[in-house]
Amino acid sequence: MWGDIAIAFLLAFITAYVITPYTIRLSKKIGALDVPKEKRKIHHGAMPRLGGLAIILGFIVSIIYLLIAMSLEKSLNLFGADNYIYKLIGLFLGIIVLGVFCFFDDWKGIPAYVKLLGQIISAIIVVCFGLKMDSIYISHFNTIINGNLVLSIITVIWIVGITNAINLIDGLDGLSAGIGVISCFSLLMIFALNGSPLISILLITALAGALVGFLPFNFNPAKTFMGDTGSNFLGFCLAIISILGTAKTYTAIVLIAPLLVFALPIFDTSFAIIRRVIQQKSLKAIFKADRGHLHHKLIDKGYTQKQAVLILYGISATLGLFAVILLDSGIWKALSFALLVIAIVAIGYKDIFRTKDNNL
Repeated sequence: MWGDIAIAFLLAFITAYVITPYTIRLSKKIGALDVPKEKRKIHHGAMPRLGGLAIILGFIVSIIYLLIAMSLEKSLNLFGADNYIYKLIGLFLGIIVLGVFCFFDDWKGIPAYVKLLGQIISAIIVVCFGLKMDSIYISHFNTIINGNLVLSIITVIWIVGITNAINLIDGLDGLSAGIGVISCFSLLMIFALNGSPLISILLITALAGALVGFLPFNFNPAKTFMGDTGSNFLGFCLAIISILGTAKTYTAIVLIAPLLVFALPIFDTSFAIIRRVIQQKSLKAIFKADRGHLHHKLIDKGYTQKQAVLILYGISATLGLFAVILLDSGIWKALSFALLVIAIVAIGYKDIFRTKDNNL
């Protein structure tokens, strides 16, 4: 098993690392460039934005190879009772459909509601192929939610929500890719504690490898962006793998763990929706980008891009570890860990996070 996990990471890493320069040249050739015409843009100059293709290719090459190799050596049964073969077909079809929508968005630009339609169609495809929550157990009320239609709707909402959350937080060099890596390793630990199926561990490891292979080209100063193609793919896969990797019955603690892992992008997206509706008094405002995200606030406070990204990395890592400790050891140890981290950071934050106005 460990050899397969190592292959999942390394093959995805190598593929993404090698392919990324080709996506940069492709972006320049076809004019898929992010030109900073709006105030909310942080970068200067036209930036290639098809780097997400390298992440997708790294993930797919790694997984396809392992599926073939492990099936031939009979260490993975794709045609068993869980029907992983159909779920994976649904995942890959969803990736293709979403990728087409987002590629055209990065290349030519499409309205936000059209991209949302693509996200919904891709999520429905995944659900139609059987990849969805099987049941939700609410222990406090001793209630089980197992209606097929209700759970299908909840699954679609979860996939579309996380996809948009990761997409909207992609505003600084290396931010989405780095938070994606942290989320992958957090979920990997949760899967290990939860006795999750091997296929979910391979998927999350391959996704982490592809992101790590892309990150050297995306960290500040970035040579390329992952674009909507990459950020939507990342959120889409994280949402689906988090479903595939948890228990068949979703108890409260198992539901809370992925929510905590994705808490930073979820909060940022939820706050953005509320802010836009209140400020412009229209539901249409949800689709209008603004300069009010967490990373914008940090930049406005005087932090550099690298400092802002590292701060958000730290918050994301703390939330991810909180989820792991909560699942493994319970609420009291998780809370004491979080409070201790906050106390330590509070003592030294002025020296750790120096702004432009800090002359110390």
